[in-house]
Amino acid sequence: MPAPSTTLQHDLHRAGYYPELVSDVLDLALAGEDVVAHLVHPETTFDANEVRRHVTVLALTPTRLVVAHVDDHPADSEHPSASASATTEAVPLSELRSVAVTHVVPNPQEHRRGDGATELTLAIGWGAVQRVDLEPASCPDPSCDADHGLTGTLTPDDVVVRVSAAAEGRDAVRAAMAFGRTLSAASARR
Repeated sequence: MPAPSTTLQHDLHRAGYYPELVSDVLDLALAGEDVVAHLVHPETTFDANEVRRHVTVLALTPTRLVVAHVDDHPADSEHPSASASATTEAVPLSELRSVAVTHVVPNPQEHRRGDGATELTLAIGWGAVQRVDLEPASCPDPSCDADHGLTGTLTPDDVVVRVSAAAEGRDAVRAAMAFGRTLSAASARR
């Protein structure tokens, strides 16, 4: 079976987050299919006492979207050495329900066609995971003090990738836009 494409390999190594591990798990999930487009998104988060690194890779094949996510697990009292967990999911393109792209543009009154965004959020849904946002239900009667229960929204939340020019650079935002365009087109054909 061929390994992930040379361009994908290059982007994995440039991200610098366990590139050989990520390549191995992608190779298994791709199952020999060619990669049409990809997005490698390394991310660093800061908890109260530690720095955690993650990488999310989206790989589009002619028939599927392959999602890989790798997380650090620091050493602790039960696990004397650090480890990583790598999860992949392969979603048939026919199962994609939504490809949502949110563009953040400063000074919209000055925006010119083709300027691009300074931040992009790519949310892809296929129905495996949903987020519930609840809040107390309100009543139009200002004197009412009855409990009206809860109201809320159910939002698809299978994978969300946020890319910012301030954090990752304009090229990363452009790469996310290009991937979003290719994925959106592929999902429309299914």
